[in-house]
Amino acid sequence: MPVLHRPRVPTAPAHWKFPGNPASVQRARRAVVQALPADSTPQLTDDIALLTSELVTNAVRHGTGYDDEQLIELILWPADGHYWLAVSDPGEGRPAVRALTLDARRGRGLVLVEAISAAWAVVPRHPNGKSVVAGVRLYGG
Repeated sequence: MPVLHRPRVPTAPAHWKFPGNPASVQRARRAVVQALPADSTPQLTDDIALLTSELVTNAVRHGTGYDDEQLIELILWPADGHYWLAVSDPGEGRPAVRALTLDARRGRGLVLVEAISAAWAVVPRHPNGKSVVAGVRLYGG
């Protein structure tokens, strides 16, 4: 019986909290990438890094209003052939993909999230806030 090579994946989700300020974007991206197995493909690493940057940027900008007292929570876990990332913030607004114009300077974040993730959704959190959950395939495709 042949042995399939599979990347090592953590058995428990990785979990972080960051203050609602722009410096948290880089810190979150670094933490999430470091939590991936050392033998992760460059494509998976790049996709997870971009996904983290876009979702944490949105959480800082729209979910916390740049308030250091408001926390952004990240959870990363492998399941069902994907890496799933949940980024949660206390904001009430629901993110949505916008129609873009050629001269738009903002609003591309969720377009990128939609392009690189296999699936994504906004999930309300009790008693307030929301989580944006997105999955990236472990093995490409």
